[in-house]
Amino acid sequence: MKIRKKSQSLQELIGNLSRHGSEKKAGTWKAVARSLNKPRRKRYEIDVHRIEKNSKPRETIVVPGIVLGSGDIKKSVTVAALRFTKDAREKIEKAGGKCLEIQELLEKDPKGHKIRIMA
Repeated sequence: MKIRKKSQSLQELIGNLSRHGSEKKAGTWKAVARSLNKPRRKRYEIDVHRIEKNSKPRETIVVPGIVLGSGDIKKSVTVAALRFTKDAREKIEKAGGKCLEIQELLEKDPKGHKIRIMA
């Protein structure tokens, strides 16, 4: 995959995700890499209430974009995203969930099992 012109750290993340997806035969990470490689105007912005509505307790979710703090969340979920707003991070952690960088989740689960992409 040709990586678009982006910040150095984002280019490295997309490269790592794509490489892991190919080596480990993990389609999840390839899909996340493709989503992050889109233009900025098409990047995903997901509200906390959407995570609450569309997830199950103790589920692991990847957001290839930004998690915004609009709404409430009561479920304990692990969310990995490119970036979190301050309110979103507080609400997720207050509900008993975890906020991770995408790279951290990649290191914890290189095969991408039981990970759901929310876009």
